[in-house]
Amino acid sequence: MLRRLLPLALATFAVGTDSYVIAGLLPAIATDLGVSTPAAGQLVTVFALVMALSAPVMGALTSGLDRRTALLIALGVFVAGNAVTALGTGYALVMIARMVTAVGAGMINSAASSTAGAIAPPERRGRALAFVMGGLTLATASGLPLGTLIGRTDWHITLWAVAGIGLVAALGIAAGLPRVTLPAASLGDRLRPLRQGRVLALLAVTMLVFLGAYTLYTYIGPALRDATGGSESLLAVILLAWGIGVLAGNVVAGRLVDRHDPARVLTGPLAVAAVALALTSVATATLVSTLAWAAIWGVALGVVVVPQQHRLIALSPAAAPVLLGLNSSAIYAGMALGGGLGGLVQEWFAIVPAALGLPAAGVTALALLHHLATARRRSPAAPPSGGAAGSLPAAPGSGGYLT
Repeated sequence: MLRRLLPLALATFAVGTDSYVIAGLLPAIATDLGVSTPAAGQLVTVFALVMALSAPVMGALTSGLDRRTALLIALGVFVAGNAVTALGTGYALVMIARMVTAVGAGMINSAASSTAGAIAPPERRGRALAFVMGGLTLATASGLPLGTLIGRTDWHITLWAVAGIGLVAALGIAAGLPRVTLPAASLGDRLRPLRQGRVLALLAVTMLVFLGAYTLYTYIGPALRDATGGSESLLAVILLAWGIGVLAGNVVAGRLVDRHDPARVLTGPLAVAAVALALTSVATATLVSTLAWAAIWGVALGVVVVPQQHRLIALSPAAAPVLLGLNSSAIYAGMALGGGLGGLVQEWFAIVPAALGLPAAGVTALALLHHLATARRRSPAAPPSGGAAGSLPAAPGSGGYLT
C-alpha cells in the first residue's frame, strides 16, 4: 500500500510547494517584476482561482483515462508551467505561466485523492487520504521554508526546484502506481452534486476556512515583518513552525476520523483557528510568541481537509472522484478569494498586513458557525455498495479497478 501511495504524496507535495511558496517570495517577486506587493499577491489569487475553475473541467475531460495516465498528463503540464514561470521576467508572462501551472495542479490534487480513496480499504481510508494529502502539508513544513531560503537570492531558482520535484513525482507514478480505473464522469456529472444541499453545505465550510486563512497567509511575509525584522531566514523558521503544525494536524486528523465522527473532529480546530487569527497582532509581537502562534494555527488548519473529504465520500462512495474534485476546487476557490480579499482590504482601508488577522478570523468564525449548522443535519451512513438511494447522483459505475 505504501509503495502505491508514496508517488501520489510526492505529487501533492510538488503542488503544495508550488501553491504555498509564492507567499514566502512575495516581496522579492514584487521588487523584481516592478509591481506592488498586493499586485504580486494576485499571482496567488489567480493561480488558486484557475485551479478551482479548471479542476472540474479537466477532470471531466480526463475521466475516461486511468488515473496513472491522467496524473502523468497533469504533471507534464505542471512541470512545463513552472519552467516557463522560472524563465519569466515580466509580470504578464509570469501570470500566464501561473495559470497554465494551475491547470495541471488542479488535476493532480483531485486525481491523487480519488486514487488513494479507491485503492485503500474502507477501514484505512482516512489514513490513506491523510498520507496523500500529507504531501501538501509536508510542503508547508519543509518545501515552503526551503523554497523561501533558496529563493532569497533569486526566486526563479525556487520555481526550477518545484519543476524538478514534479518531474520526480511523474517518474515515481510511472514506475510505482498501477493502472487505476474509476467511473468516468462528464462535466454535467461533476457539477450535478452542486444541486444537493448537503454537498453545498460541506463545500461552503471548506471554502470559508481557506478564504479566512489566505486572507492573511497570502501576505504572511509583510504581516510578520515586525517579528522577523525583515529577515527571510527568520520568516522561513516561522513558516517551518506553521508547516510542522499543519503536518501534525493532518496526521492526527487521519487517525481521528477513522475512530470518531468527522464532523466532531472538525469543530474544535475551527474554533482554535478563529481565535488564533483574531490574536494575530498581539501574538506576533515577539519571535517566540510568533512561533507558538504559527504552530497552533497550523495544527488547527491541518485538521480541516481530511474530515471534509471523509464526509463527502460517506455521502456517496461511488461519486468519490467527483466529490473530492469539488472539494479541491472549494479549497482553491477559498485561497483565491482570500488572496483577493486581503489585497482589497489593504488597498481600500490602507491597513497594515498584520491587521489582516481580524477579517481572517471573522471569515473563519463564519465557517465554524456554518459547520455547526451543517453538522446538525447528519447524513445516514453510506451502505457498503457505495450509494445511498435517493441521496447523491453517483458517477456511472462504482468502485475502482487496479490493473
